[in-house]
Amino acid sequence: MAKPEWLQNPWKQNPWFESVAVAQERARKRLPQPVYGALVAGSERGQSAGDNQSAFAELGLQPVVAGQQAERSQATTLWGQEISQPVVISPTGVQAVHPDGEVAVARAAHSRGTLMGLSNFASKSVEEVTGTGARTFFQMYWTGERDIMLHRMQRAQDAGALGLIATTDWSFSMGRDWGSPEIPEKVDLKTMVRFAPRVATKPRWLWTFGRTGTIPDLTAPNLAPPGGAVGPTFFGAYYEWMTTTPPSWEDIAWMCAQWKQISGGKPFVLKGVSRVDDALRAVEAGVDSISVSNHGGNNLDGTPAAIRMVKPIADRVGDQVEVVVDGGVRRGSDVVKAVALGARAVLIGRAYLWGLAANGEQGVGNVLDILRTGVDSGLRGMGVSSIHDLRPEHLLVPDGFHRTLGDVPAPSPGRRAAPASA
Repeated sequence: MAKPEWLQNPWKQNPWFESVAVAQERARKRLPQPVYGALVAGSERGQSAGDNQSAFAELGLQPVVAGQQAERSQATTLWGQEISQPVVISPTGVQAVHPDGEVAVARAAHSRGTLMGLSNFASKSVEEVTGTGARTFFQMYWTGERDIMLHRMQRAQDAGALGLIATTDWSFSMGRDWGSPEIPEKVDLKTMVRFAPRVATKPRWLWTFGRTGTIPDLTAPNLAPPGGAVGPTFFGAYYEWMTTTPPSWEDIAWMCAQWKQISGGKPFVLKGVSRVDDALRAVEAGVDSISVSNHGGNNLDGTPAAIRMVKPIADRVGDQVEVVVDGGVRRGSDVVKAVALGARAVLIGRAYLWGLAANGEQGVGNVLDILRTGVDSGLRGMGVSSIHDLRPEHLLVPDGFHRTLGDVPAPSPGRRAAPASA
């Protein structure tokens, strides 16, 4: 006889949540403090992480009282793919908040008709993730020798990745004012004993892993060397990054060209652009898309909110490359505001990780559904039938909201702007 459901999972609660804020609260209650701390942390005082969210609240929407559209569409194309909504999964590393990790996230993205970004610091291999059927874009940092990077590109291509996302803005700032969350080198018996007092207070999280017979995996399988079966630990990967010379713009152009050759011309996305002059350089380097981002506030603290930098960059290069934005998106209205300012779509990170922690694959799908519903409400309220019709004029933008970094003179008619000198 099958066990009653409450015996199979004595901590079961209504799995559905109505907002990303509720998903975050459930994640906070479910996860051990060091794990939750790693999800919410921003570098230094957290100024950029905070501004990523608060900046959206400075933007208003202009509603109509009649004439709303009965049919509204969120469908668009991004990176050569048709997607059902302008929200895609941003690559984040070591998703140890749930035993299924990136596989669960990929399944949710696939079921909702959108794209999956997979970090090379992920806890699941690119082969496992593409095996779900999810349309996957593989993310790489500039780490290791060039032959190692070529190996990783080839592996992603062989696994069926549809594009490459290059992230080069990472600085791995550890100086958080409230203290950095402790990340163990690996999870072994000694580590489990040391963390036991903090983990024992979170029985739901323990139950989730216990029923699968697994423990959180802090290795990075996508960084395994050629012919190697096991990837390095998180800190092993960090050491490789730390000892790699930062890339030049010539290196970015090389990376882009190599991926195009290996993949037969699949999209190359540069993530972490904050400046107009860098956006222009990216165009010159041959990229297909740029993500306006401050690395979720985990990079150079004091960088403006990503949403503040979207319009100045989109105005200059949006007709040459696809512009997306990531950082601080928590509601469908945030998505509406980003698209109105010139973003093709938004990438989400913390929002879906909280959903993953709260309820696995269904929790990630729940987050995507919340954002979809919020976008639809925004379109209806403003009398807009399609996200493609959104314009800055649909917003109330306070004076001084936008931040234009690295500005260079716009080109004269018939002339092309040259990238600013380094």
